[in-house]
Amino acid sequence: MYRKNAWKDYSASDVKKVMAFAKDYEVFLSASKTERLAVKESIKLLEKAGFKCACKASSAKPGDKIYFLNKNKNICAFVIGKRPITDGLRILGAHIDSPRLDLKEHPLYERNEIALADTHYYGGIKKYQWVTIPLALHGVVCKKDGSVIDVNIGEDESDPVVGISDLLIHLSADQLTKPAAKVIEGENLDVTLGNMPLKGEDKQPVKANVLKILKDKYNIDEEDLLSAEIEVVPAGKARDYGLDRSMIMGYGHDDRCCAYSSLRAILEMSDCEYTSCCILVDKEEIGSVGATGAHSLFFENVIARLLSLQNDKNPLFNARFAMENSKMLSSDVSAAFDPLYASVSDPNNSAYFANGLVFNKYTGARGKSGSNDANPEYYAFIRKTMDDAKVHWQNAELGKVDQGGGGTIAYILGNYNMNVIDAGIAVHNMHAPMEVISKADLFEAYKGYLAFLKA
Repeated sequence: MYRKNAWKDYSASDVKKVMAFAKDYEVFLSASKTERLAVKESIKLLEKAGFKCACKASSAKPGDKIYFLNKNKNICAFVIGKRPITDGLRILGAHIDSPRLDLKEHPLYERNEIALADTHYYGGIKKYQWVTIPLALHGVVCKKDGSVIDVNIGEDESDPVVGISDLLIHLSADQLTKPAAKVIEGENLDVTLGNMPLKGEDKQPVKANVLKILKDKYNIDEEDLLSAEIEVVPAGKARDYGLDRSMIMGYGHDDRCCAYSSLRAILEMSDCEYTSCCILVDKEEIGSVGATGAHSLFFENVIARLLSLQNDKNPLFNARFAMENSKMLSSDVSAAFDPLYASVSDPNNSAYFANGLVFNKYTGARGKSGSNDANPEYYAFIRKTMDDAKVHWQNAELGKVDQGGGGTIAYILGNYNMNVIDAGIAVHNMHAPMEVISKADLFEAYKGYLAFLKA
């Protein structure tokens, strides 16, 4: 159902299904503020649905449900199909990292009796959006003795929150003459941690008190922060948005809304023709680099390991054929048309709230640079798949030609000669601390992903 408002087609029972699905997603999103937490929540859902860790698998037979874990930041789940894996897979690929602030390796300092934490921003952000809002600290501290300590400050209602100060309007005459990109500088995105000095401490007593609090709560010392990964993210839960509750506001829709709907789709697969796959990757917001990004050999190695579980005699070689014969939806968000900023969009090639799953034939910028640009033959297959399953869907590109652009992981998997197209959910406020999506689009994405896995 191309370019139709889904709410107009829904029956009362359909609306109940949409709202129930959205409620489950809000719980997932609120608990998945970092990629590590998203992996933990994904494992809970997978194991509840009967998936088992590959470390416990001795074979991979049709109907088996297996997942592979990579460094606690990357997960790949499979339902083994009837056909040989070398015939290709049906792959849903999303990312679970989101724009944020990271504490630097040596973050803590005191200035004028205020304890602060130095940060480095991660991904593309408008820096001015991150000041004066409640923030939480999430992550891990890895100690020399091998222990790993989980950090979570600011989510429980009894917790304090932290934040970044801004200059008061009364003294901001010079600040307000700066362009938006310079109003808040990256080096000024430092998080306020405290103001109370530690009694009996003469040297940086406020910082010393913060360190004491961390020592008492987590048994960590300042040096332990060198081998820590602490992310600064908006505090609080995802919420229904709009008086009609038709939307969801929360941190990290990009790209956890696509990750969750992809995951829910594979959870419902059992008896499938082609092996179904859902891979959730890290580092997309900074170029998909590193061991847990889409450029990593992890996915290729996992396919080879699956073939080994099927006693394939040449798994590394045949993994390439399996990937070449595969079809993939790069499950990533798209920019929703915003009537307040209509001038940056092409109305005929924009995504609209409640019009369903969004297909981007290409993304990129400056003449499609960095784009996958899906083959039309594959697009036709996708159109038929969606229409046969009565999925609401639409097409879009990322704004007018010279207004900007962006990228996804689609081109990376396309390098394996795989058929790939971007398919995701339209978002308002993308990369802001609080993003907004339509509940109808979330549900239609899940339906579309499920139909694709079955195709």
